[in-house]
Amino acid sequence: MKGNETMENKYLWNDGWSFHRADADAEYAPALLAGWDFDPVDLPHDWLIYDSRRLYEDGTGWYRKEFTWERDESKRAFLTFEGVYMDSSVYLNGVKAFEWKNGYSTFTLEVTDYLKRGTNEIVVRVCFKSPNSRWYSGAGIYRDVWLTVTERTYLPENGIYISTEKQGEKFLLRLDTEIEGDRAGEGTVTFRLFDWGGRAVSWKSVPSEGSVQKYLISRPRLWDVEDPTLYTLRAELWLDGVKIQERQERFGFRYTEFDPEKGFFLNGRKLKLNGVCEHHDLGALGAVFNRCAMKRKFRILKEMGVNAVRGAHNMMAPGFVSLADEMGILVLSEAFDMWERPKGKYDYARFFKAYCERDVESWVRRDRNHPSVIMWSIGNEIYDTHADERGQEITAYLKELVERFDPEKNARVTLCSNYMPWENAQKCADIVKIAGYNYSEKYYEAHHEAHPDWVIYGSETSSIVQSRGVYHFPLKAGILSEDDEQCSSLGNSPTSWGARSLEECVTKDRDMEFSMGQFLWTGFDYIGEPTPYHTKNSYFGQIDTAGFPKDSFYVWQSAWTDYKRRPMVHVFPHWDFNEGQLIDVRVCSNAPYVELFLNGKSLGKQELSHGPAGGKHIIADYQVPYENGILAANAYDEFGVFLGSDVRHSFGDSRKIVVIPERTEAVADGRDLIFAEIGTVDENGNPVENACDRVEVRVSGAGRLIGLDNGDSTDFDSYKGVSRRLFNGKLLAVIQTNTEPGEIRIAVSGKGLKEGRALCRGVSPKKEPGRTGAGAAGQKRSERSVGITALEKNQEREVVLGSREEIPVRNIKLTAPYGQLFTKENDTLTAKAQILPENASYSDLSFKAVNDKGVPVHFVELTQEGNHVVMKALGDGAFRLYAMSRSGGDKVRIMSQLEFRIEGIGEAYLDPYGFISGGQYTSVIGEAGNGNEKGVATARDGETVVSFGGIDFGSVGSDEITIPIFALSSEEYPIQIWEGIPGREGSALAADVVYRKPSKWNVYQPETYRLNRRLKGVTTVSFLVRQKIHIKGFSFTRYEKAWMSLGALEADDIYGDSFVRGESAVEEIGNNVSLVFTDMDFGERRTKGIAICGRAPKGSNTIHVRFFDGQEEQKQIVEFPACGEYQEYSFPLEPIGGKWEVNFVFLPGSCFDFRYFRFF
Repeated sequence: MKGNETMENKYLWNDGWSFHRADADAEYAPALLAGWDFDPVDLPHDWLIYDSRRLYEDGTGWYRKEFTWERDESKRAFLTFEGVYMDSSVYLNGVKAFEWKNGYSTFTLEVTDYLKRGTNEIVVRVCFKSPNSRWYSGAGIYRDVWLTVTERTYLPENGIYISTEKQGEKFLLRLDTEIEGDRAGEGTVTFRLFDWGGRAVSWKSVPSEGSVQKYLISRPRLWDVEDPTLYTLRAELWLDGVKIQERQERFGFRYTEFDPEKGFFLNGRKLKLNGVCEHHDLGALGAVFNRCAMKRKFRILKEMGVNAVRGAHNMMAPGFVSLADEMGILVLSEAFDMWERPKGKYDYARFFKAYCERDVESWVRRDRNHPSVIMWSIGNEIYDTHADERGQEITAYLKELVERFDPEKNARVTLCSNYMPWENAQKCADIVKIAGYNYSEKYYEAHHEAHPDWVIYGSETSSIVQSRGVYHFPLKAGILSEDDEQCSSLGNSPTSWGARSLEECVTKDRDMEFSMGQFLWTGFDYIGEPTPYHTKNSYFGQIDTAGFPKDSFYVWQSAWTDYKRRPMVHVFPHWDFNEGQLIDVRVCSNAPYVELFLNGKSLGKQELSHGPAGGKHIIADYQVPYENGILAANAYDEFGVFLGSDVRHSFGDSRKIVVIPERTEAVADGRDLIFAEIGTVDENGNPVENACDRVEVRVSGAGRLIGLDNGDSTDFDSYKGVSRRLFNGKLLAVIQTNTEPGEIRIAVSGKGLKEGRALCRGVSPKKEPGRTGAGAAGQKRSERSVGITALEKNQEREVVLGSREEIPVRNIKLTAPYGQLFTKENDTLTAKAQILPENASYSDLSFKAVNDKGVPVHFVELTQEGNHVVMKALGDGAFRLYAMSRSGGDKVRIMSQLEFRIEGIGEAYLDPYGFISGGQYTSVIGEAGNGNEKGVATARDGETVVSFGGIDFGSVGSDEITIPIFALSSEEYPIQIWEGIPGREGSALAADVVYRKPSKWNVYQPETYRLNRRLKGVTTVSFLVRQKIHIKGFSFTRYEKAWMSLGALEADDIYGDSFVRGESAVEEIGNNVSLVFTDMDFGERRTKGIAICGRAPKGSNTIHVRFFDGQEEQKQIVEFPACGEYQEYSFPLEPIGGKWEVNFVFLPGSCFDFRYFRFF
């Protein structure tokens, strides 16, 4: 029974495993397993990551391993699984030994009694049923497995509890140690302390209390985010004078303070938490934990200025927390995303009651010694806390559980909630006192005043979505969604619940002294939750899944770093647009002043405001008509001294591939990684920043390609293939070393491109100086590849997007040869689109005219003629012409735009019988934000009135409206529909309705309502709501006028000698009166009769029904009988079809009151 042994007799046990995937309901049966084909796999392993189109497919994973055990009665054996997702069972030699439900918490089981001498078999069953998570969870044994062999008496896993307390210039070190086994009461433990350089540290013993030993240490070097100093505690277990076991724990000396008035303090220094939330996936690696990949992630976050990370929304891998210790990152450690009330059919709520205690114990005991961990979050957005008093009971219970296993409060209990505006959640916050707010900054000050003992912080903020290198203009418009299923990196794609802008998100927290800080949603993009679309990855991150920074990364870097230590400046967007197109250019810097230049000409200097209460001008904005050349931004200090610049060059088509490894050496241990950025340059050597070339990546020698990722949420090519497109100029190749040193050769080719190459090396492991016992990864460096297989390797897989030999469309150049201004005299213009590169494999083009929000406009008509489009002005307004290409996909992938204006034509009205997008609202009372799919979202609390003006219902009008709605829950949502704007003169309530349907995340579901009257002519429609809903838009039913029940008062014209317009009828119709109804189209159905409602108080009336089509006239006569009250009578007519003007003619002697009629 072999593995990678540490000095603690702990072996890495990832080798020798094989895997079979079966149906979701497959149960353990030795005969069944015998008939399956098992394939060798590396652990950790995520079986779902290989096919990006089936990331949530139900299944049962079966892992099997044979091993030899030379049974020794004096030994015990334990297996530790750091993470198995989810609902796992362990079988040893055909016997079910253990089960564990949580997919994120670590579990240890003793296997001693299940082992036999010689060959043994372990089988792990992992059951994955979806939906079980709101994000991509992965599936399988996705973290390390360890074997620990001990004597019969032993120190258990996580059995040493370390706490420190500052006492003047000294620190009190408390060590609470558990001994278990046959002679636990006879064992003794001794300790030795080593500093960061491996030197023994002297201390003074203090009288112990029970199992707790105490020592005083003078002036230890403190653990801090700036200087993450770690000490090593070596525990030695003795029995009968013989040392039988050693364990090592790394920890740090630090002290914290949570102050309701001043926020968070670390080692006596006020520290704003510049935090981000992070899910557990590692992009192309899926859920598989890899220390090198996580270290890269933390390094990138540190460069952004991050000093804290929230593990969302589950226990992270042990290596995550260890790296945070080493790299100086504070951790908000989180346990649950649901309690008893589920968020998905198969989520952890199924198991919460029975398993939450053991999960909390596993979580807290494992992580309580880490100096990086400062808070324990017992839940995220837990509906139980909002629903009823049971939420308060569970809050108190979980807090007690956490403090049972961390009684010295190395970290503090908190709760992260989006329900803080409501009473029940506030009662739960009052239990924990450290209150995390998800998207509720507007309540901070009121709650701070109402609850002066609360420590408040933003546990989730931002949620501004963006795609790296994608720019949807203009900046001033909130554009949440577009046809390319990307989000704008300008910062103008806010969600309905998140921050309105980057500036608002930065400055709100910055300027509130009592707030501890904030955790942005998110640092990196993650797989799953692709709001606002139904694609693959999220768009929330400041960095994409491949680890490439978006522009917002630099905005936060400018806010969270100090120019006196490391000045920075960043200008965006890239510089490749249409000649004359008005471009929003943004410059961010941590310096006080910036200046923008285009082709050497200054476009002005601006002062930025970074200090507390300094205002929101943290980004310098310019509007620049595009011209080919060089865009440059300079940064200056307060004295005008130049600090640095950032430059963007115009560029052309790709000519050469460039491969840039982040490092050229990696340890040949089968686990270490090299990350290589792949890009292209044009013929002048300039980076092609919107390149999307398809390339093939080959790795040979002492390494293997194990992942390709471009960060594009719309690209479903496999992470585990060898062919992939670049996305906006970048592709990441993840190369893993083999277990033998040697050259690693990377070759990247693409059609029509000069090949790119890079040479790296896998080098032999080296002993790290200054380490005692286990190395940084908890393993002997000389045996790092023991217990590891190195089988994983990307293979040729199906190309989903485009084709293997394609040349994708990079850009579309738009030109307007006759100008961009329409007038009454010049109401028709043309535009031309040119696909680049000219030899692209795809030539499809489409055009669309939209407003600034990307919503189609109704005042211009487009006619496409190949790569030209003819535009006919129908009414005044400004619009943007989009030219679009699918470029081998099934949806739009490439978009280009150019601005146009129409003047002097006249007003054009909205058509209610088409579809009016929610984004076309003309006014708002209260708060409204961007809804998905160009809809509008109302406020989650308070009253919102969204109004749509300038709607032309015509003379007939409509009283039936259909509204696609996305609601966050399945509760009732009252909606008032008004004609006009509520509270304004002339407005009237048209309907008081309720929307209620089972909620589907990000899915609009239409509902149809009847109004209390038909809306006619040009008017305004308003929606009044008091809860948050997304309204995609609305449409009215277009009635066929000829077949409607039409009131006489609705006549297009009434004339004659005598008549009176009453409240509901035309009354006292006398001599020579005509009621004219135009546009009566009977089509092919042909009317065969008419029903008339009227009153003839003085005898029967002859009514001439005249049909006129402009040339031909047909007359028919009906005789309405005498009646003193309104009656409806039906009369046959000669069949008539087609479009006519209908005239009801009353001759001399008539006396008739006419209410309505309808043809049949």
